[in-house]
Amino acid sequence: MGKRIIPQRRGRGSPTYRSPSHRHLAKPGYPRSQEAEGEVIKLHHSPGRATPLAEIEFDNGETCFMLANYGLREGQNIKIGPDAPPKRSNVLPLRRIPVGTYVHNVEIEPLDKGRLVRSPGTYAIIISHGKKMTTLKMPSDSFKRIDSRSRATIGIVAGGGHKDKPFAKAGKKYHTYKSRAKDPVKVRGIAMNAVSHPHGGGDHQHVGVPSTVSSNAPPGRKVGRISSKKTRKKKKKEARDKKR
Repeated sequence: MGKRIIPQRRGRGSPTYRSPSHRHLAKPGYPRSQEAEGEVIKLHHSPGRATPLAEIEFDNGETCFMLANYGLREGQNIKIGPDAPPKRSNVLPLRRIPVGTYVHNVEIEPLDKGRLVRSPGTYAIIISHGKKMTTLKMPSDSFKRIDSRSRATIGIVAGGGHKDKPFAKAGKKYHTYKSRAKDPVKVRGIAMNAVSHPHGGGDHQHVGVPSTVSSNAPPGRKVGRISSKKTRKKKKKEARDKKR
C-alpha cells in the first residue's frame, strides 16, 4: 500500500502544511465602531499575505489593521460610516456607494469585518441597488447579491502585479511560500516513485492509465494525444471487412 500523496497530507492540516500564525502580522478587517475617522500611521508588509496592511489609528483611540488600498499613503485620513463621502479608501455601507464604483473587502453579512474580494489587485463593481440587496460583479465575472447594509472599502486592493516580479533566488521563494503554507516546488506524479504517488514507478514515465483520446470522440473532447494512426487504420480495415 502506498503512502498518502501531498495534496492529501495538506488537506489533513498538519503543522507541516499549516500557515504559521507567528508570521501573520494581524487579521485585517474593520474597527468595532461603525462611524469613525482615523489616520494611516504606517503601511506594513505582512509575510503571510501579498497585500500590505495599513495600521490606522482612529479618533476614539482604537487601532485597527486594514487591507491597504491602491494609492494609500501614510498620513492619509480615512472615514468610516454611512455619512462618509464616497472617496477612495473610505468605508461605507453598500447602499451608500454609487453604481459603477470599485470596492473590496466586502462583508457577506453586516459587521463581519469583510470576507470577500481581499486578494491583491482585485476589486468588485457595484452593479445595482435594490430595496434590501445590492448586486456586485465579482472578480470572477460572476454576479452576487449582498445585503445593502454590509460595508465595503472603495478602491482596488493594493499589491497587484506582485507575481510579475521574479524571485531570482530559490531561498526567497521558499520562505515566501512557507509563510503562506504553500509548496514552492511542484513535482509531477509520474516523476515520483511508486510508493509516493499512483502515477509513479515503472521503467519509464507513464501516467498509469490510457492517456490517448479516441479518434471517434466528439469535438471538444478530441484534444491532446489522439489515438495512433496505426490503430485507426486497423479499426477502419476491420469495419470494412465486416461490411463485406
